[in-house]
Amino acid sequence: MTEEHSIQNAVRRALSENGCVIFRINVGKGRTFDGRYFDTGVPVGFSDLFGVRQSDGKAIFIEVKTKTGRIRPEQKNFIEKMRRSGAVAGICRSTEDAIRLITEDK
Repeated sequence: MTEEHSIQNAVRRALSENGCVIFRINVGKGRTFDGRYFDTGVPVGFSDLFGVRQSDGKAIFIEVKTKTGRIRPEQKNFIEKMRRSGAVAGICRSTEDAIRLITEDK
């Protein structure tokens, strides 16, 4: 398991214990039987974790990064769009960041 996946799992657990329902996004690429390639999943830039804050039903989008991980322009753009739409959205590098995100945005 990569460091980022470990952080994602820790964030999911922490937020679940703090009144949120959180899901991890999985994407993939493949090839059909006749040789055509395809992508599955969500649009480019979609956050690693998403869910809802149960206290008010507000959507949550979290891009998880390691201490040195860089955010891509598409990820930053997605987070900004979600914030403008009224969602709780941000970049988190730890469980503390994630808890701060969901509690400060009330």
